[in-house]
Amino acid sequence: MAFTHTIYDNFFLSNEVEDQYNSHLDLQQFCTVDNSLVGQPGMKRKINVYKATDGTEKLTMGNGNTKTIQVSYTEEEYEILLAQNRFEYYDEQAMTDPMLVPVGVRHMGTDMFNTVNKDIFAEFNKATLSVTATDYGFGTFADAVAKLNLEQIEGVSIFGFVNAADMASIRKALKEDLKYVESFARTGYVGTVAGVNLYTKKDAVTGTIIIGTREAVTLFNKEGVEIEQVLVNNRSETAANTRLNTIFSRKYYLAALTDATKAVKITISGE
Repeated sequence: MAFTHTIYDNFFLSNEVEDQYNSHLDLQQFCTVDNSLVGQPGMKRKINVYKATDGTEKLTMGNGNTKTIQVSYTEEEYEILLAQNRFEYYDEQAMTDPMLVPVGVRHMGTDMFNTVNKDIFAEFNKATLSVTATDYGFGTFADAVAKLNLEQIEGVSIFGFVNAADMASIRKALKEDLKYVESFARTGYVGTVAGVNLYTKKDAVTGTIIIGTREAVTLFNKEGVEIEQVLVNNRSETAANTRLNTIFSRKYYLAALTDATKAVKITISGE
């Protein structure tokens, strides 16, 4: 008895993976995406990382500032990365369960994003501006926002990453100062304080909150996902003998902290 197979061509698979990847980036919008990346894995790319010194002072009558905020940059070297994953299945599995390939391919996109997203978050954690406080009060967040070197905060989307384990302490400290804004409601959103939209993140460090704007980190991205398939008519003799199919997806990128003046690390030393 002959079986009819639905073969997924490269065009369909490429769209499936790329659409997953883009939907996550559009949803989170925590970094700037630059699709102009060229080059191969391992190649170096030099990036100017901008920083600023602190200059806020508490003054008494008759006294003025003794220091000023100074902006500078350092040249950092990053390496272009290649992220790759693999999905394998047998002919018999695809015939038994028609959802096998679509679900597997969908997760290839999700897993690819998670890998890239981890690198993005690592760059936010390189924040050089900092605020140390004893609690999660309104003033702590206001002090952190003041360090972002923004001429005005109206219309600027400022976000913060917080570990879910810290949310009880945050709610206790902020009480009614923690507002829930419907327009920011999305996965992980827990409220807004001092203009900072807070999101819980599993891998955020307890006792530490990173706040910033999307200008802080840039994802240099080689647009498109590369797909390679080893299926019927192009697989090895061994794979053909066992009816094994393999799909690879690849992404070329690098994440970099490009503007250190747009990210602040809040550290709680004790309550």
